Amino acid sequence: MNSPISRRSAITKLAGTAASIAAAAALSQRLTAADNAVAAAAPDLKGHINHSVCAWCYKDVPLEELCKSGKEMGLQSVELLEIKDIPTLKKHDLICAMVSGVPGGITSGLNRLENHDKIVTYFEENLPKVAEAGFPNMICFSGNRKGMSDEQGLENCAMGLKRIMSAAEKHKVTLCMELLNSKVNHHDYMCDLSKWGVELCKKVGSDRFKLLYDIYHMQIMEGDVIHTIKDNHQYFGHYHTGGVPGRHEIDDSQELYYPAIMKAIIETGFKGHVAQEFIPARQDVLASLKQGVQICDV
Repeated sequence: MNSPISRRSAITKLAGTAASIAAAAALSQRLTAADNAVAAAAPDLKGHINHSVCAWCYKDVPLEELCKSGKEMGLQSVELLEIKDIPTLKKHDLICAMVSGVPGGITSGLNRLENHDKIVTYFEENLPKVAEAGFPNMICFSGNRKGMSDEQGLENCAMGLKRIMSAAEKHKVTLCMELLNSKVNHHDYMCDLSKWGVELCKKVGSDRFKLLYDIYHMQIMEGDVIHTIKDNHQYFGHYHTGGVPGRHEIDDSQELYYPAIMKAIIETGFKGHVAQEFIPARQDVLASLKQGVQICDV
């Protein structure tokens, strides 16, 4: 038979139990408050679109600030940055969904055989770095026509890209050639129609080469955005936004209805990123960015 418990020991145990309960309750309250604070700070996004932003549109916002503010808005990526910017992105637990820095830029691209060696070398040197950082895509360009036929440019671009595909496939990084308008912003640029770009994808014949379908640029060149996306989505590896005309905010101040475009992209099963690439016309540029993210979050 157990010995009887003294009144003093019983009171001591009860006091200890009460203190434990009180401490547990206090801890629970603190954890609940912390959880509520995180929930309040976290953006209320639906999760169907992976959001990114092009850093060059916010030239007056330091990259550190853009990363911090973008993260708070729900961005997963800040893009069109170079290899040197990897540490800053990593610090903020962000990726670069589209790495830039290819030699020659937009105007001197893959449609010229004399550009191939330096472009191929750039990708061979940097594809491993991009892969190690966990970034999915690198940008490339056709270059300007400068009197060259589209047919010849197509052959030349395919020839140069095929030299890079084994490295891209090995490192599981996708090269994306951007579709740009040649009417307003990039006069004489060759890859200015989705039909030409899709034909190039077919000639290259690798899942590691796709198109960057820039909605702003293609609305200017050919319109019919949703139909084009539905018919050719397998060749589109990335998307950019922008208000038409003017390339400013993507709200009701311009002609495109982005919620419907985003729904069409989602319906294709797209799992990549959509990047805001409009130039804010308003004073509070980060408020414009947040609005753009919310408009596209369908």
